[in-house]
Order: sequence, then C-alpha cells, then structure tokens
Amino acid sequence: MMKRSDFYFELPPRLIAQHPAAERSGSRMLLLDRNTGSIQHRRFSEIASFFAPGDCLVINDSKVIPARLLGESSRGSAVELLLHERLDERRWEVLVKPGKKARAGEKISFAKGKLTASIESVTDDGLRVAAFEYEGIFETLLDEIGETPLPHYITEHPATASERARYQTVYARYDGSVAAPTAGLHFTEEILRELSGAGVRIARVTLHVGLGTFRPVKADNIDDHRMHSEYCRVEPDQAEIINEARKNNRRVIAVGTTSCRTLESSADEAGIVVAGSRRTGIFIKPGYTFRVVDGLLTNFHLPESTLIMLVSALAGRERVLSAYRQAIKEEYRFYSYGDCMLIL
Repeated sequence: MMKRSDFYFELPPRLIAQHPAAERSGSRMLLLDRNTGSIQHRRFSEIASFFAPGDCLVINDSKVIPARLLGESSRGSAVELLLHERLDERRWEVLVKPGKKARAGEKISFAKGKLTASIESVTDDGLRVAAFEYEGIFETLLDEIGETPLPHYITEHPATASERARYQTVYARYDGSVAAPTAGLHFTEEILRELSGAGVRIARVTLHVGLGTFRPVKADNIDDHRMHSEYCRVEPDQAEIINEARKNNRRVIAVGTTSCRTLESSADEAGIVVAGSRRTGIFIKPGYTFRVVDGLLTNFHLPESTLIMLVSALAGRERVLSAYRQAIKEEYRFYSYGDCMLIL
C-alpha cells in the first residue's frame, strides 16, 4: 500500500512562481534519466538536442476558456462560479463558491443581467448543474465578462492581457479547459519549428483539463482515490503518427500529464493508440505499466497530488523526490508558471 504522505515534500513558498518567465522558452529544465536517476540542469531552449529523428512529441491542444464568473445571487450575495464541463448548448456542470448559495432553484446574475444562471441540481461530486440564459453567442459573452481561472497558489493574479495570454499554449486550438496544460506553456513557434526541422514528429491530442487533473488526494491510501473523468480525443491522423513512431521503435514523449493520460487511456493492450473520443478517469500511480509513453516533459507539481504520483510511476518515486530536492536546492520555480522537468 502506498500512502499519500509517501509523496510529500517541503517547498519554500518563495519558489512558487507567481508570474511567467520573461520569455516562454526561457525556463530552466531539469533533465532526469528515468533509468539511472542521473540529473542535469539545462535550459528549456535546448530541448531539441535531446530528441532524435523519428521521435514523436505529443502535445495537448486544448484551450483554456475564461471560465471564472463573478456574480450575485437572488439574495444579493456575492457568488463565484467556475464552469467545469458543458452538458449541452445552455447547460453546464459548474463549481460554485460558496456552495450554500447555490441550492437547486437559485438564480445567479452576472454583469448586471447580461448572463444569468439557474441552478437545476447538485451532483454527487458536489458540483452544480446550471442552465444559462443570455442573448447572442455564449463564447463571445464569456470572453467579455469571464476571467481566466488560476490555481489557488497563484495569489498575484495577472492584471494584463499579455499575462493572461501566457496562460495559454501557442498551439491551443479547442475550447474546453478550465486550467492550462502547463508543460506546454514553455513552447514557442520557433522551438516547434526547430523540433520539426530535426525530424521530430509532433502529434496533437486533446484533453479538456478539469477537476480530474487537480482534485486533491484526500484518502490516506492512494488506491482509494477516484479521479473525476475528463473528455479526451485522438484524431485518426494523429494516432497514425504516434503508432508509426512506436512501430519504428522511436520514442513517444508526452508534453504534460494530460497528454500522457490521453495516450494511456487511448491505447489497447498492445500499446496501439486507438483514435476516437472518450472519457478518462485513469489514475496513473506507481506500479502502472506504461503502454505508449517513453518520456515526459512536465512542470513541478504539488506534494501529494495525482500529478506527482503519475511522474513517480514513470521515473520511480525515490528518483522523482530526489530530483525535487535538487530542484529546491537549485531554486527552480515551481508549479504552473514555473520551470520544467524532462524525463527520458
């Protein structure tokens, strides 16, 4: 049995990045050998030098939506609503704070009535199902009145449009995430061209980041934790790129835990990626046998999170925690806006 506390580490608060680096590709990169545990301290701008022709880099092209809405209940109380997942044209699963202000039948108004939400029901997960009323196009209205939701540990919220843009990958394509797949934030168009020019195949998958990625582990025994499912998709031409790399014995390197979870959820027992849309609640933890992923680019994660457990499944818990200790000693920047780790 593995305990949640097996993945704990002390992090000085000053190392939690509050703002992105001056340049996307300017981050530091800890290179970890998953087989030996050896560590190198490099720069993300060097990433192309660690790939060989025919290797496949897999990115998550989900786009963060301005999912945070600040409104007022029918009783005049302030309410914060976070869009979680769209159910149909006007209905969403949402997270509401404070929850007691969002009982079934409650109405919430945003932007002086430009948008209203009626709470229909409460789900088993403590989320709400809300039906929205508005005129015009919902996405356009959301861009006008919504805010980009940031993780709770970023207390200095970005005040500028440029910083808001930095919480989005340069290759984001499909609306749906409530948080960025942050390992991808380091990439620039120039680095993607450099990788392609070096013969690296770049494949796209989509996983809309929701509660499943960030829900904290509360159970002492991690086997008792259950992930919230998320939508993911692999298009046929992208599955072909990934499967061709595997057929040719080239490496498949996932950018971020979301790309990794999509690949592992979409693979059959032989490790062939099957195209299509699906929901995944996969919880990758030590003891898991990877079917597709050979390497991972990832940011540094919160202690006791499902994310550090996934990284530990790939490289080994002791090696990962040792790498984290080194990163803390060298004062790497942690979490969403922070530096990254390349595991090969």
